[in-house]
Formats: sequence, structure tokens, C-alpha cells
Amino acid sequence: MPRNTFKTLHEFVKAARLNLNQTHWDYLIGGSETETTLLRNRQAIEQRALMPKVLNDVSEVNTRSELLGCRMAMPVILAPIGSLQVLDPQGGAGAASAAAEANVMSFASSVCEPDLETIAKASKADKVYQLYVRGDQTWVDDLIHRVIAASYRGLCLTVDTAVLSRRERDIAKRVVPTSQASPGDFRYQAKLAWSDVARIKQEFDLPLIVKGINHPDDAKRAIDLGVEVIYVSNHGGRQLDHGLGSLDLLTDIKAAVLDQAEVIIDGGFYRGTDIVKALALGADAVGLGRLQGWALAAGGPEALTSCLQILHKELVEALALCGLTDISEVHPELVRPATQVSAASALSAFPLLNEGY
Repeated sequence: MPRNTFKTLHEFVKAARLNLNQTHWDYLIGGSETETTLLRNRQAIEQRALMPKVLNDVSEVNTRSELLGCRMAMPVILAPIGSLQVLDPQGGAGAASAAAEANVMSFASSVCEPDLETIAKASKADKVYQLYVRGDQTWVDDLIHRVIAASYRGLCLTVDTAVLSRRERDIAKRVVPTSQASPGDFRYQAKLAWSDVARIKQEFDLPLIVKGINHPDDAKRAIDLGVEVIYVSNHGGRQLDHGLGSLDLLTDIKAAVLDQAEVIIDGGFYRGTDIVKALALGADAVGLGRLQGWALAAGGPEALTSCLQILHKELVEALALCGLTDISEVHPELVRPATQVSAASALSAFPLLNEGY
């Protein structure tokens, strides 16, 4: 499918499936063990409905927002994804350039190519560097100095990967997961502790995002250490199986955080209405993982930019149809529990895929 013909979000998913081999497709859509957490991510979103109000002048709708003091066209970030280079040759640099075109923030994974300096040079847009710890304190400090020198706006420390999960799609094919093939010593990630968070905050003048928070107590502890952003995530259902869906975690974590830190959430968010639901329940920004990957696989950075533009249109329409003129007007009463209309899956946000369109 030519890159300039994408008109709906499901078309990116369809093109990605056609372009990827089975191993790389499974890398994008798969989760750990029974994939229950992955399914609950979508289930948590689909079991909530919007309650609109009408007869408001919505001829102009503002979606602009801020994160870490950086202005964005909408409250969306490109979540860190390892091995983006298997989806598009430009890897993290391509994602960063697409984010710049769409005026959103991108998070560069420490286990994707190219290196952090090359990704930083790919665009002048605001970027955050995500870190898996693969070495000792000197290794970490040297890398953070490089992050600061490359003008990243923050450091994202992923904390939900003390051990690598069993991703049975890979095991069944006898494929070594890409994350296991990355360099470094995985034992350092298992040793990661709150004392490391405290040390990084004490020694470096760089905003810190802690990614992988699932419990209000952990959110409070991070805030007590001065963490600027709480990132609610279950790794897209790719780490602990039988966890709660991300959106089901958000209300309690937001109650613990209040206004002491900004909150990002990811985990199955693909549509404009998904973003509205997350904001209503307390998120300041929503991370795009699989949707980002599908778009890159469908047609590279140009397709990802197009995907973000379509998502922005969906967000504008959702706000207008809810009777809201500004993203700041989204409020908790906008969301209600609802009966799920179809079985949740990694692809249930795109029902037209099943219709052959």
C-alpha cells in the first residue's frame, strides 16, 4: 500500500502485517505466557464509555498540551520500543523524526538502534532517553552524561524488567527474543533498587521518569525521591502475566500522585477516544507502543507521521463530540463503566480488519 494512501488507523496495521514476517509480527502483538495482561489492557479501555454533553460551540478545539515543560500538539508520546530497526531501517532515528513532524515527544529505547547521539541528531524535537541498566554505577553514570550532552529532556528508567518474561510466541518458534540479544549484563537490571533511583536524582540535574509503576505505594515512594514523572505501564502485557490493565491502575495511582508529578500511561491505547479516557482518569500523556510499531512497519517515518496526524483528527473529533473545546476540559465524570461489546485482543480496536477492508 503506498504510504500516502493511509486514511484510517487500521490500514497501518494491515500494511504492517503484510510487510512483517511472523517473528517480527509476533514481537509487536505478543505478550507473556497466557497474554492475559495484554488482553486486560484493551479490556480496561473497552469497558469504559464516554458521556458527552451537547450544544456547546466546538467549532475550534485545542489539543495542545505540555509534558516536562515541553509543548506538544497533543498529549501523546512515542513510547520506547526496543529493536525498532527490525520494523524500519532508520530505527529510533526514524521514530524521532516522525515525532518532530507531528510535534509530539519521543522516548528513545536504550535497546534500539542507532545510538543515542544519532537519534538525538535526527530531529530537534524534545526527546527522552529510556534506560535499561546493563552495567555498574560507572556504566550508568557515563551513559547519563552522554544523555545530558545530547540534550535529551529527561531520563526514563524502566523498572518492571527485573527478569525477562516468558514470551511463548518466541519460545514456541525457538526464536531468541531480540531483547536477549542486546549487549550488556542483565544481572544489573535485577539488582536495580530504590537506592539507585535516589542516587540518580541526587547526582544528576535531569528530570527522571520511572516507567513500570503499577502500585500506588511505588508511586508515592518515587515522588518522595523527587521523581518528576510517574509512568504507569505493564510493558504492554509483555512482562508480568495476569496483571491488571493499565487503565484499571490509573485512578488509584493518580490519587497517590495528585499534582506532585506528571503521569504518563501506556498499554493498548490506539484511538482518539482511548486518549480521552486516559486523560479523564488522570493521565497527563499517553504512550503509543504497538501503534507506533505498526505505522513504522507499514511505511517508515512518513507513515508514522501520517498515523499521528490521523490520531490527532480522531482526538479532535472525540473532544468535539463530547462537547469540549480544550484538552484541559477533560474531566473524570466524562467516563462511565460500560459493557464490553466484543472480545478484547491486541487488535480489537480495529474491527474492520476482520471485515477484510
